[in-house]
Amino acid sequence: MSRPRIAMFSITTTLLLGATALGAPAAESKAEEPATSVTIYSSADPAGFDPQRFIGQQRNGGDFNFASQVPGFGVVRQTRSFELRKGLNEVSFTDVAAFLDPTSVGFRDLTDPTTAVLEQAFKFDLVSPSKLLEKYLDEQIEITVTEGDGTRTIAGELLSSSQGRLVIKTDTGLEMVDASDARISLGSLPDGFLTKPTLVWMLDAARGGTHEIRSTYQTAGLTWRADYNLVLNEDDTAADVTAWVSLLNVSGIEYPDAKLKLVAGDVQKIQPMRRQRGYSTMEMAADGIAGKSAGFEESSLFEYHLYTLPRTTTIARNSTQQLTLFPAVSDVEIAKELLYEPTSAMGWNREPYMNPGFISGGSGKIGVYVSFKNDTDNGLGVPLPKGRIRAYKEDAADGSLEFVGEDLIDHTPRNEEVRIKLGNAFDVVGERRVVDFKIDKARKTMSETIELEVRNQKDAVQTVVIREHLYRWRTWEMTERNLPFERLDANTIEWKVDVAPEGEKTIRYTVRYTW
Repeated sequence: MSRPRIAMFSITTTLLLGATALGAPAAESKAEEPATSVTIYSSADPAGFDPQRFIGQQRNGGDFNFASQVPGFGVVRQTRSFELRKGLNEVSFTDVAAFLDPTSVGFRDLTDPTTAVLEQAFKFDLVSPSKLLEKYLDEQIEITVTEGDGTRTIAGELLSSSQGRLVIKTDTGLEMVDASDARISLGSLPDGFLTKPTLVWMLDAARGGTHEIRSTYQTAGLTWRADYNLVLNEDDTAADVTAWVSLLNVSGIEYPDAKLKLVAGDVQKIQPMRRQRGYSTMEMAADGIAGKSAGFEESSLFEYHLYTLPRTTTIARNSTQQLTLFPAVSDVEIAKELLYEPTSAMGWNREPYMNPGFISGGSGKIGVYVSFKNDTDNGLGVPLPKGRIRAYKEDAADGSLEFVGEDLIDHTPRNEEVRIKLGNAFDVVGERRVVDFKIDKARKTMSETIELEVRNQKDAVQTVVIREHLYRWRTWEMTERNLPFERLDANTIEWKVDVAPEGEKTIRYTVRYTW
């Protein structure tokens, strides 16, 4: 059973064995620029994931939990310098992600591994106008409001701050003021308020001095997706391939000069029960063609693939950005296929399917597919992460690139085939007719005669693959046919036919089922 995580927005304290009483003053960080590494995992659905939706929620100050809805997470590693005294030290590790999971925090003192963490707290009580006003209830405040062409100052005791209105007790009575139109002066920042999310550690150091401390944690609000582009040549025999990674960061902070890593594979991650919607696997996508300076460098990681950007990059806060997945590859050999598969969506409703009134026929669309081999001989040969792939073709009239279709690909290992559907043919159509059907329940047999017709209205020969699924029952025999077929599996057969310009081709066969 999945276990819900500790709420990210509460102050979470972890007590470790050996904790003693506090007493050391806080140590100040001397690090000027932290060394940061970010590894991003994604479960984003390439078909429906829209990064701008989450950017809009962040900018509009939406639900505090919106980042937990981002389909992915990040593992952040930061190294900073601190001045520690021998004995107990309270250390504030600031500028951490706002959606940090406190239970995932790892600590390591690179200078002295014997340094021990006695307590840890994640403080997220950040300053905001509403929280500040709550702290000043029953306190004296001063506000300035606009009246006509001038202003008026109101001083008194703040009795209430609710629903955007203030109730102030003055020397002359009660004043109710709209807070949105008022300039409010409160004095100093109350104790306990932070301007940045902070990890606070109670450390026991064996020796004093400058210590390099590394923190590792998981955070919500980070994800990415892969996008591929194909530009087909004139005769649809080759294509130029480019790829991008789109990063989304709404984790609450920026990661300057960060080492970026992405992982490809299906990695198990327990989800809170409120978020389970039929999946418990984090699908992690990646960047990369190995050994190319403009893209990511690929390596194996357990049963997945790790992709590392060979340079640092700044992952901006509340933004999306695009990085090259791998450099453009030219003249990738492709194959275009026209496929007529009128019974692809059918299956056994009962065993066997013997409804004598069932007629499957009518006109059918012929799908247009493009495929290529993901191997080194074809200029590729690297693991391709799950993503959206779009195809374009040049308009000979003006040289512009025109969109001709798109599809999704799953995680694809090297040396495997990538096959996508771009749409349906316009000038090549199919028709399936059931011309005869007989059933003998006593002898447990039925026979069916089918005609499949493909018509080509183009001015060039078109090769069409016609695929039939013999869906009525598992045991069958072809008793008549006018053209030889290829058997793909137990219940799938196909023909490959050339259809002349403005011509047609008809396949007729009779199949007998027994049970």
